[in-house]
Amino acid sequence: MTTDDAAGGVRAHRLVDARSTYLRSAAEQSIDWHPWGPEPFALARRTGRPILLDIGAVWCHWCHVMDEGTYADGEVARLLAQHFVAVKVDRDEHPEVDRRYQRQVGALTGEGGWPLTAFLTPDGEVFLGGTYFPAQDGLGRPGFRKVLREVARVYAQEPDRIAETTRHVQEALGRLAGRTTPPASRTDFRRAVAARLDDGYDAIHGGFGFAPKFPHPTAVAYLLYREHAEHDAASGTRALETLRHMADGGMYDQLGGGFHRYAVDEGWHVPHFEKMGTDNGALLAAYVEGARRFDDPRLVETVRGIVGWTLEVLSDPKGGFGASQDADNAPGDDGGYFTWSRAELKAVLDPDDLRFATRLFGVGTDGRMPHDPDRNVLFRLMSPAEASADAKLPDDGADRFARVVTTLRSTRAGRPSPVIDRALYADINGGFVRGFAMAGRLLGDSRILATARQAADRFLRAAFAPDRGVAHRLDGDDATGYGHLDDQAQFALGLLELAGATLDARYLTAATQLLGLIDKEFRGEDGLLRDLAPALYDGPRVGTLGSASYPLEDSPHLAANSAAALAFIRLGSLTGDPAWTGKAEQLVTAIAPRVAGSGLFACGAALASGLLDIDPARVVITGDGPAADALLRAAERAYHPNAWVFRGEPPAPFSSPDELAGTAGAERAPRALVCFGRRCLAPITDPAAIAPLLRSPPSTTG
Repeated sequence: MTTDDAAGGVRAHRLVDARSTYLRSAAEQSIDWHPWGPEPFALARRTGRPILLDIGAVWCHWCHVMDEGTYADGEVARLLAQHFVAVKVDRDEHPEVDRRYQRQVGALTGEGGWPLTAFLTPDGEVFLGGTYFPAQDGLGRPGFRKVLREVARVYAQEPDRIAETTRHVQEALGRLAGRTTPPASRTDFRRAVAARLDDGYDAIHGGFGFAPKFPHPTAVAYLLYREHAEHDAASGTRALETLRHMADGGMYDQLGGGFHRYAVDEGWHVPHFEKMGTDNGALLAAYVEGARRFDDPRLVETVRGIVGWTLEVLSDPKGGFGASQDADNAPGDDGGYFTWSRAELKAVLDPDDLRFATRLFGVGTDGRMPHDPDRNVLFRLMSPAEASADAKLPDDGADRFARVVTTLRSTRAGRPSPVIDRALYADINGGFVRGFAMAGRLLGDSRILATARQAADRFLRAAFAPDRGVAHRLDGDDATGYGHLDDQAQFALGLLELAGATLDARYLTAATQLLGLIDKEFRGEDGLLRDLAPALYDGPRVGTLGSASYPLEDSPHLAANSAAALAFIRLGSLTGDPAWTGKAEQLVTAIAPRVAGSGLFACGAALASGLLDIDPARVVITGDGPAADALLRAAERAYHPNAWVFRGEPPAPFSSPDELAGTAGAERAPRALVCFGRRCLAPITDPAAIAPLLRSPPSTTG
């Protein structure tokens, strides 16, 4: 350590060799940062100081703002060195830490997000918290200098006040955990969720709620289920409108593909520019399902765009997918890489293409950046054909659109690009394996499936053991972070989708082992699943990590308990083993009372509940040649919320329809055998008949 005269404190280099890109970026700050672990808690106890906990991520714009402003302030550094023990955490690396302290700060202030700024006792309990703080008063927030002085004073002089606050936080968490609304039945549970979902729907822009507006891919999946199983046409319309509006908005990168994290406005025009692997894996699956249901070219185009961005930006040559792409490309930046001024467009486009692009992308309208109205987020104000007609150009816009996008992509590639976090996390990779397996089947692209296999194989080779599950993080061949529920559930969902796509029993076996481990090691109160398995978790058990935490609500992505329930259901339908469906029923029964009033954030549980009440579908294509190929393409592009499509009779342990038993190797003309549960319909030979049949099965079980 060396002295930092400007700050009057100590500069620590504890973060220089951290695995986390986010932590390494703070290594040269004047703050004496500690990484998460037992050392800072022991130091806080020895010195009688409170802990400042900063939780952020490399993709987080306001984390950068706080690092570059607040934590670069000399007086802030001096106060922290004199009165506090400072701990910095990467929320992607330690989601279990983030989950607990988001809940504690939320219970205290009603506020959450990143950066999360929390003040803890040496026992790890929150007594004050918030998000972003400027160094001095501003932006409607108290300055951090003032906050630190007051916290230090209260902690030293009013210990009873600190104890009272921590007690109130724990009492609030206890009330939240104990709040249940037992539904009379699964149907009643889904009705309660649907009513809240309908109330929050934005009929003008699609999606749910007001600004800021987040994508909710699980809600889209639940809407598609409702249309299918409950014959609710409005749900299908809302799913389609939401998918189209998001794909046309500035939240979707119209040049490079992939989705930014969320929009700051209701119309999806201006995003927060970070691109998250978690978001894009889940949205990829939602768009595949939407494309299967609606056969909409725009949805298929979006599937290709997400896949293209992921391959270009996050794909690891050795297998697997990185975590995120940052929002900013330099200190003080806010979306500079992704936005355009009129002058920049004029410099690279000829006059006709400029007129076309201005209309197509709504330049000068709703995509202007609030802090710099000269810069524009590109969004689809109209279709290429409409833009060409509006600009009075003599073409349908298709070729011109491709040329404009190519030109702008090439120009943008010359700009300083945002940092990419190439860390390999199991939950994110599970989401991408699932999405890529689905997309590969939808598009009939074996290369996409091969990429999914490469990611799965790398984790299974280097970060998986049947008795430990899959590790949270993989660095080269070094796996760390065992015992996380979300990793097991998300990776199992990915492996199941890949197993169904490839009929490779290795993936089915590994998924079965993961789900068996979940059932054995993660059980907690009332049959719910803990986020950490006590016997498997290998992280430091400090702070409040000894307390059980149950991830039940989507946030907005699929909650880990619901992900496990869906994986149980999918495994049961893929193998025909009712024991797995029974485990799903037990889990959904435990989840429903806890989330019945959560509306939008209970869609994952509602979807799992719904799948228990309909028969799974299996489509087996037999025969060879172009006719069989056409049947397979039609089946892969048809929608059903719990279907498996096989080319030829699936081998054990995959579930095979009874009608195929004993006929392996027999000569058969091309046909599709469509089965629901244990009942199979008469074989069909017309590809156009498959999708309507899957959408309107002859009956349901419940």
